[in-house]
Amino acid sequence: MDLNARAMGFIHAGIAAADPASAVRRGMVQVLQDPPPPGGRWQIIALGKAARAMAGAALETLPGADTLVVTGDDAPLAGATVLRAGHPEPDEDGARAATQVEARLHATGPDDRVLALISGGGSAMLPAPAPGMTLADKQAVNRLLLASGADISQVNLIRQGLSRLKGGGWLRLSQAPVAALILSDVPGDDLRVIASGPTVAPVGSRVQAVDLARELGIWNDMPKAAQDALLRPQDRAALPVARNVLVGSNGISVAAMRALGAKEGPELAGDVQDCARRIWDHAADLRPGQALVMGGETTVRLTGTGMGGRNQELALRLALLAEAAPVAFDWRFASVGSDGRDGPGQAAGGLVGPGTLQAMRAAGIDPQARLADNDSTPALQAADALVMTGPTGTNVADLAVLLRA
Repeated sequence: MDLNARAMGFIHAGIAAADPASAVRRGMVQVLQDPPPPGGRWQIIALGKAARAMAGAALETLPGADTLVVTGDDAPLAGATVLRAGHPEPDEDGARAATQVEARLHATGPDDRVLALISGGGSAMLPAPAPGMTLADKQAVNRLLLASGADISQVNLIRQGLSRLKGGGWLRLSQAPVAALILSDVPGDDLRVIASGPTVAPVGSRVQAVDLARELGIWNDMPKAAQDALLRPQDRAALPVARNVLVGSNGISVAAMRALGAKEGPELAGDVQDCARRIWDHAADLRPGQALVMGGETTVRLTGTGMGGRNQELALRLALLAEAAPVAFDWRFASVGSDGRDGPGQAAGGLVGPGTLQAMRAAGIDPQARLADNDSTPALQAADALVMTGPTGTNVADLAVLLRA
């Protein structure tokens, strides 16, 4: 097996371990411990990139349940209403879906039971702007956050303060007990952060969100309606308790990659350049045939207007570090979004080796200049170094492998 295929073998094993249907089947045992009494009904609401597969598995156990799916496309699912919503940019479709979610939660009664199926991407897909805000205000804040270099917890602290549904909003609306099966796309599996935590307490207060926005340098650029929403006094009423069950995660996927004989490397975390350096620092110590596998999510500060994503940028930055500090053996590095999409384009990530930069330059591409413009996609494409998987049906953050021949 060649090195490219070996590297992708680890990635595919990690993705397979996060299969959303299998995860839901495992979690249904806990959900069924509290069924509706006679006269009650199940209301299933599935949200996120893996929503369709999760809802399909739940309907195997609860056929006939009233089911709403909010995901990235409107392909049908038997027994369910499927609504498309935008990602990573919130859109009007998502705003309409949010209205339907609110209506369904409000229509439940105490004898009903709500099954929430939550996966990554759900935060952008369900924009429900706080009173006084428009969708355009929400989109403007989202763009500021994505370009700020904030980590996922920081992003969600601000998002939750500007939403009717995030940070426990589903619990405030539901008249019925809520159980949630959650597929984690964030390092550390903080349930408050996954899809902005619709069934758990918020990350923090609006006061903390204001302080963070100022620290990030985005406060003065935020729409006035968003500033007003964060400055509004917060409801201190206690949230109803939900049964939240983590059924899949990045850690589970990395464990599946380790099971193929790999060692665990440094977490994919923090600034993308710093992360690339930490990974390449381990390269010289690799034994023949050895692999390091990693999971997590880096951050990228946007300084340009190019096309790319954090996995592609990580791969390109690592290739440049490898050129500056070469090793005397063949190697490959792959970094891939587990959902099959890295950034706004169609690529899932990048797969680089010793010849990648040479191929770029032969095509007239200056990799350093492309990085300065956050334009990693065309640079990797010119070197045949893009990973294209198509949608995987799951989302447990990013997976990476560094492999020695």
